[in-house]
Amino acid sequence: MDQKVLDIRRTARVVAGGRRFSFRATIVVGDRNGRIGLGLGKGASVADAVDKGAFQAKKHLIVVPLTPAKSIPHAVEAKFAASRVLLKPGREGRGIVAGGPVRMLADLVGIRNLTAKILGRTPNKLNNARATMEALKKLKKQEL
Repeated sequence: MDQKVLDIRRTARVVAGGRRFSFRATIVVGDRNGRIGLGLGKGASVADAVDKGAFQAKKHLIVVPLTPAKSIPHAVEAKFAASRVLLKPGREGRGIVAGGPVRMLADLVGIRNLTAKILGRTPNKLNNARATMEALKKLKKQEL
């Protein structure tokens, strides 16, 4: 399983002596053969957060049906919070035409030809990644 760090955020809570900082890491794991997971980890250090996020991602793996041409079987659209994502199968040899979190998820799941567009206006990487995961969950196996 390959893993990539999608996002790291520093969060703070205010206590009597000042601010206490912790970290939130968004991790994506995939085998580049149709399995992918997204995890969120929080910890006192970046390393703790990354480890916890990777563990959560491996716990929440999904299987994505791929065509023999390493694309998706059909177009799909999904929404999560303010994020909306549109995924369409790409022509052979076209590559991954997508931005941000969608590109990273497509690469780790093993998709080679994809056209995607983030339709929502939010720049939130976590919600865009979650919308992409929802879209991948909606995919149905191609009937021959």
